Amino acid sequence: MPEPKPDHSAAADRIQELRELLARANTAYYVDAAPFMSDQEFDGLLAELAALESDHPACFDPNSPTQRVGGRPLEGEFETRTHRVPMKSVDNTYSVDDFRAWYQRCADALGHAGDALFAQGPALWADPKVDGLAISLRYERGELVEALTRGDGEKGDLVTNNVRAIRAIPLKLRTPVDPRWGGIVPAVLEVRGEIFMPIREFERINAERERHGEELFANARNSCVGTLKNKDPKVVASRRLSFVAHGRGDGEGLPALTSHSEFVAYLKAVGVPVSDLGARHDSVGGAARAIEEFAHRRDSLDCAVDGMVVRIDRFDEQERLGSTAKSPRWAVAYKYPAEQKETVLEKVEWQVGKGGTITPRATMRAVQVAGTTVKHATLHNIEEIQRRDLRIGDHVIVEKAGEIIPQVVRAVVDKRTGAEQPIEPPAACPACGAAVEREGPKLYCANPSCSARFRERLKWFVGRDQMNIDGLGDDLIDDLIDEGQVREFADVFRFAPLQLNRALMVSRARKRAQKEGADVEQKIAEAIARAEKQGVGDQAQGILDAAADAARNRGLTRVLAGLGIKHVGASAAKTIARSFRSAEELLAATEAQLAELPDFGEVTARSVAAWLASDEAKRVFAGLASAGVDLTSREPRPVDAGTNAFAGRTFVVTGTLEHFGRTEVTEILERAGAKVAGSVSKKTSVVVAGAEAGSKLAKAQELGIEVWDESRLATELAAAGLK
Repeated sequence: MPEPKPDHSAAADRIQELRELLARANTAYYVDAAPFMSDQEFDGLLAELAALESDHPACFDPNSPTQRVGGRPLEGEFETRTHRVPMKSVDNTYSVDDFRAWYQRCADALGHAGDALFAQGPALWADPKVDGLAISLRYERGELVEALTRGDGEKGDLVTNNVRAIRAIPLKLRTPVDPRWGGIVPAVLEVRGEIFMPIREFERINAERERHGEELFANARNSCVGTLKNKDPKVVASRRLSFVAHGRGDGEGLPALTSHSEFVAYLKAVGVPVSDLGARHDSVGGAARAIEEFAHRRDSLDCAVDGMVVRIDRFDEQERLGSTAKSPRWAVAYKYPAEQKETVLEKVEWQVGKGGTITPRATMRAVQVAGTTVKHATLHNIEEIQRRDLRIGDHVIVEKAGEIIPQVVRAVVDKRTGAEQPIEPPAACPACGAAVEREGPKLYCANPSCSARFRERLKWFVGRDQMNIDGLGDDLIDDLIDEGQVREFADVFRFAPLQLNRALMVSRARKRAQKEGADVEQKIAEAIARAEKQGVGDQAQGILDAAADAARNRGLTRVLAGLGIKHVGASAAKTIARSFRSAEELLAATEAQLAELPDFGEVTARSVAAWLASDEAKRVFAGLASAGVDLTSREPRPVDAGTNAFAGRTFVVTGTLEHFGRTEVTEILERAGAKVAGSVSKKTSVVVAGAEAGSKLAKAQELGIEVWDESRLATELAAAGLK
């Protein structure tokens, strides 16, 4: 007979006991570095908890350890949201002398007398710069409610479900027992940090992929980024990403913290992982010694580290130093020199990009650099080649810029034998044979219909930040073009099932043959025979159909950003779509009208006007329209910023608004010409205060800043025609 199920009261007690035990185990492992149970024991207790919760659904808790991978795979693209406090980047420095010069500038600005390099200056905090994916975690009343990638610093992708699958990140903050913090769990806490893939996990995944004959991941950072952007949280959970905190964003109801070192201690107290290698230094000399000593330790860590971040420790001193538009003045990243290796430059190929740019790519004798095999590197342009006096057959020094992008640093001139050959720019396009034009150091194919140019433009067009047609990777695009199944942008919206199945099988066959060293043509012939025998590839076709249907409705801005028009990226596309509401209106635009657009100069206006007047533009828009692609603008119409109460003013929104979401009101205010900030300062013009506004409202009242309630906000928006 089956064992009787425990009564509800006993089960509820056991469920709570297991949740607390597993939460403590996670904290002990990731925060305290003092694990008290094995992975096997943890998994067994987790399975017991899942079974109990299944038998007793009334005990459901979204923050249970079993719910870390409870979300369904995402359909469509990640939502984009505005950071309440921008995630600014940190300026880099590459020498101890430059680091000391930065410190002296900070000390001078803070009024420290004399030479701060030898006298007592402001205290510092230094910790390792982990090479991963920057993330902002928002906790409200102690519970994780939002996770945003850094994105462009102003807006990021909402990846909360995926982040919940990472065991290192607490779903609930613990109540701090240290009397310094008064048992405070804040109303709002935004933690900035780095999600990374441990090196041992990267090696485990690659070993597993190799056993299955799959392509290996290039490096841990790229693997981490790709994993977090996967649309299935179960995949994220299976790859065991980790996390370390290094900064703060928005916050309300925090204890009185005066410095970053106190903030780090508080984070650890509430259960957020921080680096055990971070330390406070009372002098620049101490920080410089820590930087130099850590250079010899970083290769032994289980994560990729490319430097140390050093910041002024006290928050009041950080506020006095302020920030530039891009970076805080009170912090700097000391970057260690990239690893360099010697190899041989064997040949140079000239490649055609989506804008017609012809760029040189070096092929070198394979060499291991920073943990990966390097065979290719960009040489940028012909002027760079000539400046560095590079030649075919040279022994060259290569490194990975930022530990990611391979580049040729210099030739080893002493090893030349006289057999080396100069590198000459192409006289004709290497893809179509058309004339080559030169603008400064750059070379361009003069043929707008160049096959290679179209190939790269199409790869860009279907990419995630443009039309986002999931399932159309670079290799498949190459195969579809080579098979003659794609000749224009519109073709990606009207595949026949058998075409797609055949192209997929050919693409996979080519990869497999190249990996195995087999006869490529034979493998492709076998794949084509299988495709014709099997008929329609239903699953692949269904995935592509769904992605194409979604892409059809992205609007004019995304289409323009994806077409590879010279000088038109995401920002310029948005500017165009705000003034021209359809492709038809845009095709009728004059160069003079384009020149009047914000941030459009004569060069951009002339380039865009020339493309719009071409047969290609008419053909592209007609083809997309016939494939059902929406070519109308989704952008809000521009508001006359000079006639409303928002233009040129800085707003801070705090508390809970009844009729507005935080993201919604931020976008409306920005459209009206306002700047939206995350913290209150003397530069703040208006604070919009909702329910439970807290410390930001108090600071606004202390500084005498104008305060609006939600009713006043709605009235002013209505007067400006915005709500």
